[in-house]
Amino acid sequence: MDLKRFTRGPLLWILGIVVLLLLVTTMWGSDGNFTKADTSVLFEQIRSGNVKSAKVIDKEQRAELTLVKPVAVAGKSTDRIQAFWVEGQGTQIMKELDDQKKAGSVKEGFTADVPQDNFLLGLLVSFLPIVFIVLLFLFIMNQMQGGGSRVMNFGKSKAKLISKDTPKTTFADVAGADEAIEELQEIKEFLQAPAKFQAIGAKIPKGVLLYGPPGTGKTLLARAVAGEAGVPFYSISGSDFVEMFVGVGASRVRDLFEQAKANAPAIIFIDEIDAVGRHRGAGLGGGHDEREQTLNQLLVEMDGFDVKGGVILIAATNRPDILDPALLRPGRFDRQVTVDRPDLEGRKGILKVHGRGKPFAEGVDLDIIARRTPGFTGADLANVINEAALLTARADQKLITMELLEESIDRVMAGPERKTRVMSDQEKKIIAYHEGGHALVAHALPKSDPVHKITILSRGRALGYTMTLPMEDKFLATRSEMMDQLAMLLGGRTAEELVFHEPTTGASNDIEKATSIARRMVTEYGMSEQLGARKFGSGQAEVFLGREMGHERDYSEKIASTIDEEVRRLIETAHDQAWEILVEYRDVLDNLVLELMEKETLSREQVLQIFAPVVVKEHRPSYSGYGKRLPSNRPPILTPKEQAGNGALPAGSHSDSTAVDGN
Repeated sequence: MDLKRFTRGPLLWILGIVVLLLLVTTMWGSDGNFTKADTSVLFEQIRSGNVKSAKVIDKEQRAELTLVKPVAVAGKSTDRIQAFWVEGQGTQIMKELDDQKKAGSVKEGFTADVPQDNFLLGLLVSFLPIVFIVLLFLFIMNQMQGGGSRVMNFGKSKAKLISKDTPKTTFADVAGADEAIEELQEIKEFLQAPAKFQAIGAKIPKGVLLYGPPGTGKTLLARAVAGEAGVPFYSISGSDFVEMFVGVGASRVRDLFEQAKANAPAIIFIDEIDAVGRHRGAGLGGGHDEREQTLNQLLVEMDGFDVKGGVILIAATNRPDILDPALLRPGRFDRQVTVDRPDLEGRKGILKVHGRGKPFAEGVDLDIIARRTPGFTGADLANVINEAALLTARADQKLITMELLEESIDRVMAGPERKTRVMSDQEKKIIAYHEGGHALVAHALPKSDPVHKITILSRGRALGYTMTLPMEDKFLATRSEMMDQLAMLLGGRTAEELVFHEPTTGASNDIEKATSIARRMVTEYGMSEQLGARKFGSGQAEVFLGREMGHERDYSEKIASTIDEEVRRLIETAHDQAWEILVEYRDVLDNLVLELMEKETLSREQVLQIFAPVVVKEHRPSYSGYGKRLPSNRPPILTPKEQAGNGALPAGSHSDSTAVDGN
């Protein structure tokens, strides 16, 4: 808590005034002039006739006596004493005072008092807890809303107004999204020169929805619009609308559009609009859900009875499929712009944008980096350049080299190298055969992507990896390409079975990917010869992300069994295909393992040199089960270190795999 802000606020002053009033009322009602005495002294002074006046306060069971002659009480002389009595003695005291009054001993008489409660004190005691709770509530709200003047403004919009003094991001800072830039450029031109469009009866679009995978630059495009547009730009996140209080989201939507309309023409940008714009009635929420009320208000503001225009809404989301249809219809979001992963030319442009001002060494070719990064988003490419700069600074170098850029790509794709992970030679050999199986099968198949790199160094969660890169961007996949991909994925496990006669746990991720591809081929892509071109299942399984509690199976148990058999047949066919390749080129696999054990990482040129004897066949027979595969009795090859230890060969020498296998 900010102590200075607390001391300057009204809460401290209110608490101080309350405490001061309590102290004044307490001192006002105190009896500091009377000396406290025992009850026996009280009776003794009454019976001896030494009472000038008396006051009996029945409610407090207290008597105050003013004496004729001072008496010694607690070591001091006083003529004013007070004493308390127990229940039942009050009648006796009143009787004795009455007798002494009649006898003339009590000079000025006595009074019996039933005091009333102090009104101010009672009021404070009654309302102080309520006041304290209210002040505590305001204080908590003040902290939640950021303090200052926002204590009771939780229904106000939290949108940030981008001013002209804010550092600008322009369309020149955006690359790889030419179509989206063109659409947003038109919005900017309409706001700057509306007469050109109005002359031919064109209306300004009310909304532009930017959707695409994470990291493709949707928010960056919105910042570019803010930098290019000469109109007020309000930025807010979808999660800023809804909080713990009912009606806050709808109130903030109203306030946001009121601010924008007051400063029209203006632009509103809502990031992650799916936080409030999901399909109504989806999942477990009811029709009176607070999020749905916020969405209703947003729909009204975008295209309600009020036809006052001048406000353009730009929204971004990663999941356009879960947005409410009423939000996507023309008249609300007139433009729906896809911001997809960049193609090769787009990646080149993005790398050049993020490479501005970076000191690159001679020989650095960003075009090669762009070809090495298919499927990367703009955020991934920015991370690659930044990682290379960090590695350069860490190595105390002045220029970013091509080697560091290659290393940064590996770090982004698979994570940093784990140099502290120590593995035995046997495990390294298993990993080498596993990765070699992937690479050899990928190289031998005609529709598989070329092998770019093989390593048995542990990086991230992977013990080793084989990197294949496409020669060009692909947007469609044929059945033969997917079958080759299945065979490549199963090449690692097949090599383990072929060489060591049993699989390991290292192929778990490969099996998961292969099973997923095979099932999609059968249930989504219609690539099953037995089931034909049919789709099975709705694919909606996430209750909070889709429109349904779960997908209802739209096929029988017999079809489900056939699907399982078809998935198994595809995987078995790919497994047999990989087995045939590895058996045919076992010598090449052994040579590859020798090189991997020695160098640990092989580049594309080194791999191509080793794979020179491999002939890529355009057509390979289809297999349907394990019955086509014959067991192999050939043991794994011995490395030079192992050969030297067994006395077979001197250290550092090499031989053909047939000589050391003994088969």
